[in-house]
Amino acid sequence: MGQEQEVPERKVRVFNFQKYNMYDGPGIRSNAFFKGCPLRCKWCSNPESIHRGYEVMFKQANCVNCGACVEVCPVNVHKLDGPVHIVDRSVQCIGCRQCEKACLYSALEIMGHDRTVEEIIEFFDQDKDFYRMSDGGITLTGGEVLAQPEAALAVLMASKARGYHTAIETCGYAAEATVKKVAPYVDLFLFDIKQMDPVRHKYWTGVNNEQILSNVKWLLENGYNVRVRMPLLKGVNDSKEEIDAVIEYFKPYRYQKNFDRVDLLPYHKLGVGKYQSLGRDYEIEGDPSLSDEDLNNIETWIKDADFRVNLVRH
Repeated sequence: MGQEQEVPERKVRVFNFQKYNMYDGPGIRSNAFFKGCPLRCKWCSNPESIHRGYEVMFKQANCVNCGACVEVCPVNVHKLDGPVHIVDRSVQCIGCRQCEKACLYSALEIMGHDRTVEEIIEFFDQDKDFYRMSDGGITLTGGEVLAQPEAALAVLMASKARGYHTAIETCGYAAEATVKKVAPYVDLFLFDIKQMDPVRHKYWTGVNNEQILSNVKWLLENGYNVRVRMPLLKGVNDSKEEIDAVIEYFKPYRYQKNFDRVDLLPYHKLGVGKYQSLGRDYEIEGDPSLSDEDLNNIETWIKDADFRVNLVRH
């Protein structure tokens, strides 16, 4: 008999973990943030989540231009231009974290960690008592969870084996086969609906919405629990026409038991400062925040159509 080959354990590329979350599903939850997303939303509050590769976040205000990072970086991401430290974004960081360790002033942070499924489950296990007492559980978010489909499936299966309530936050832009594969292991899909008009959707997010709408329709028609989430920005998706289009699309499902509700997520500026640290421009001009009156109007329009709706105020 031949020797059995050892199968390497699947790795998950993540960029953050969070405990005691109360927004991304029922009860108290632990979140794992997957790195990589097929969308390019102009307002993204987690720009460090977009690219799958390792990225250097550089806080210029903390840097004293000592050159310690330059000396240890094996691929020359870091350079001194005279006395000034610069990050060469044309060079791909390999995630060795030597610069992060060498920096004594917290000016550098490498975004992206590879974790085994077992390590992620161990993180979730730390708060299992909180899940039990609050009817909570675990949420996979990102980035886009379904951009790492096999890893997501492995984490979801292991979490369900523990008896944890599982949720994923998704933009819905994934192959139908991927959605069908993970759906049996997801107790709640937190499904983003950003724009109903396909042309405007492509302008604001970089992709069309045909596959997104097809996937949410399949989930609702096949009995999977869906909570629609709408990030709201002034001039992007706050018009009466846009909200009416959302209402019309989901009207056939509003009384189904597996249609959970609509969450309204007002725009916030919490991620704006990250763009400079990543060497990117923030594409949203002005302030697209909605007033309380605007938000209350949108909430009323959806309620009047007999939907369950929740205006999230952080």
